[in-house]
Amino acid sequence: MKLRIHLLTFFRYRELLAELVKRDIKVRYRRSVLGMIWSVLNPLLTMLVMSFVFSNIFRNNLPNFPVYLLTGQLVFSFFSEGTNRCMSSIIENRSLLLKVYIPKYIFPMSRVSASLVNMLFSLIALVIVMIFTGTPLSWTMLLVPLLFVYLFTFVLGMGLLLSCLAVFFRDVLHLYGVVLTAWMYVTPIFYPVEILPEIGQVLVRFNPMFHYVRFMRHCIWAQEWPVFNMHAFCIGFSLIALSAGLYAFFKNQHKFALNL
Repeated sequence: MKLRIHLLTFFRYRELLAELVKRDIKVRYRRSVLGMIWSVLNPLLTMLVMSFVFSNIFRNNLPNFPVYLLTGQLVFSFFSEGTNRCMSSIIENRSLLLKVYIPKYIFPMSRVSASLVNMLFSLIALVIVMIFTGTPLSWTMLLVPLLFVYLFTFVLGMGLLLSCLAVFFRDVLHLYGVVLTAWMYVTPIFYPVEILPEIGQVLVRFNPMFHYVRFMRHCIWAQEWPVFNMHAFCIGFSLIALSAGLYAFFKNQHKFALNL
């Protein structure tokens, strides 16, 4: 019954969600000459810099390093941006939440959705790099939208959890940047997992982002069909994150007004 009520509420406020997503995108690129073109330029420029630094280091182990790097970079950037923006979504909409009734989860969801739109535009950068490097098209690329479903669910769950924590513990807003930096370095984005010691290769499998990055690379860089355990890990981490985020959010949302 509760699930049905939540679904009906979400359907009722779907237009508000769409407007919030549009607002987030417009605010992000307000007074920018290039606007959403930066969604393409940012990953391209970052890839060029990192390729220049790391391509010589891994040139013997990683063919087509620009595509290898950009596939990992795009996945982690979506996670980083989505969770970062979710974290402050409740706090930044304090005045609206205190005046009218709006399902509070709409705000974190709008931030993740806006980040997803930004990532979709960033895929243009990946296409450009694939053309310049002569990377052929493959049927395995058809599974990339499925990865977006897995990743969106994971980011939304983490975003709900972080937005709830940020309401009660504002230090999270400052600490999370350090956590993200450490998380990026323990995720094989610009280095192959094989260079890690054996214990490191075992531990990295407990890192959810490793599995999402690996799934993306299998589809585009390696052009191989992801095996069953890749789907299983991605789905498992997504459901765990979403369950934890929903539980923490709905259990504490009635206390938000007293702490905003």
